Amino acid sequence: MAKISLKGNAISTNGDLPKVGSPAPDFKLVDGDLNDVSLEDFRGKKKLLNIVPSLDTGVCATSTKKFNEHAKEYPNAVILIISADLPFAQVRFCGAENTKDVKTLSMMRDRNFAKDYGVLVQDGPLKGVTARAVVVLDENDNVKYTELVPEITQEPDYDKALSALK
Repeated sequence: MAKISLKGNAISTNGDLPKVGSPAPDFKLVDGDLNDVSLEDFRGKKKLLNIVPSLDTGVCATSTKKFNEHAKEYPNAVILIISADLPFAQVRFCGAENTKDVKTLSMMRDRNFAKDYGVLVQDGPLKGVTARAVVVLDENDNVKYTELVPEITQEPDYDKALSALK
């Protein structure tokens, strides 16, 4: 269980991020066309998982837009934006913000992704959604980098995350 904060108030997650060097847990998430998606769908590519509570918040929107700005610099990688938002809302956000170079994925069918990655918020007003985190995987789905943002209203370290994607 990790301790983070929301506007200075302590909250906790269900566990810890996967360890660097370990195989990433597989997942089943939902894309904008309501298809189930897993790590297998991105085989052979590096992956940056930008895990956010909801695209309807300013920091989540900002991080999505910032990672989108860099996506084309990494042709052998995919940047996945993972949230509890419904796929319809994710598609609407990406259309309105012109973030077509990242791929949004939803936890709408279950919370196993959040549980397996140790980012499921256990208490406070955001209970049931994810903490803010970044996980970078290599092309073989091994964890190269992790960041659990200690204050959920802060942005992740973009430079370190993108450097790990190289």
